[in-house]
Amino acid sequence: MTALSWDQVGQRIYETGIDRGVLYLPDGQGAYVNGYAWNGLTTVTESPSGAESNPQYADNFKYLDLYSAEQFGGTIEAFTYPDEFASCDGTAVPTPGVSVGQQSRIPFGLSYRSLVGNDLESTDHGYKIHLVYSAKAAPSEKAYATVNDSPEAISFSWEFTTTPVSVTGLKPTATIVIDSTKVDADALAGLEEALYGTAGADPMLPTPDAVLAMFTGTVTVATPIQPTFASNTITIPTVTGVTYYINGLVATGSVAITEDTIVTARPNVGYKFPPVVDSDWLFEFA
Repeated sequence: MTALSWDQVGQRIYETGIDRGVLYLPDGQGAYVNGYAWNGLTTVTESPSGAESNPQYADNFKYLDLYSAEQFGGTIEAFTYPDEFASCDGTAVPTPGVSVGQQSRIPFGLSYRSLVGNDLESTDHGYKIHLVYSAKAAPSEKAYATVNDSPEAISFSWEFTTTPVSVTGLKPTATIVIDSTKVDADALAGLEEALYGTAGADPMLPTPDAVLAMFTGTVTVATPIQPTFASNTITIPTVTGVTYYINGLVATGSVAITEDTIVTARPNVGYKFPPVVDSDWLFEFA
C-alpha cells in the first residue's frame, strides 16, 4: 500500500488562458467543414445546466432520485469576430459592408484551447482542446461608449445553447475535451490537422465519432483521387474512406454540370488524409 501525498513536484496542475479559437459553419448536410480563425477571443464561459435532482417518495420515505437531462451552454466574449459569424448572430449581408439584423440564426461549431500548467513547466506543460457542437447564439447587448481619457475596446458577448449530437455507444453530447498531456501525440496531431487545416485540406470540425476514432487507434490514411472531367461531366472516383461532395451534397458516378463547380473530398469516420494533399478541385463549365 502507498500513503497519499499532496502537492508533489510536477503535480501542481492548473488551467489558464484561451487561444486558437475557430468557428465552424455547417454545410447542406450539417457537417462542420468550413473553419474560420476567431481572432480576439477573450473568454468562453462554459455553463452546464440541468441534472437537477427530482426526489421520488414512497412508503413515507425517499425512494429514489430522478435527474433532469443535462444541457450545455455558455457565453462567448471577444473583441471581434469572424465575418462569417454574422449569419450565426442573426445578420444578413446582402452586399459587402451592409448588414441587416433580426434574421434567422444558423448553428455553428467551435473549438478553442485552454493551457495546462504545473509548477515545473508553467503553461508549457500542455493544453486542452475544447470542441463544441451544434451551438446557437442568442441576441446580445452591445454597448458603444464615447472615447475618453481611459479608452477601452468594445467587448462583444454572446450567450449560446447547444443541441447534443449522436455518439456511437454513448449518450448524445455537445462537447468534447482533449487533454494533450494524456493522449497519443500522433493522434493529437491528426486532430489538429483536421481542426486547423493543412496545406492540402481545409479546416473542419470532425464528428464526435471521428474524434473518438482518432484516439482509439482505428484511423487509416486515405488519399483522395482527383475526379476526371470531360464534356462538362465530372466523373467521381471510388476511394475507400473518402466521400466526395458538390454544393454540400454527396456526389457519386458521373455528374453533368451547367456552371463552374467545386468538388470537395472529405475523409469518412476512421480515416484521415495525408498532411499535404489536394481535397478540392474547381471544374470550369465550357
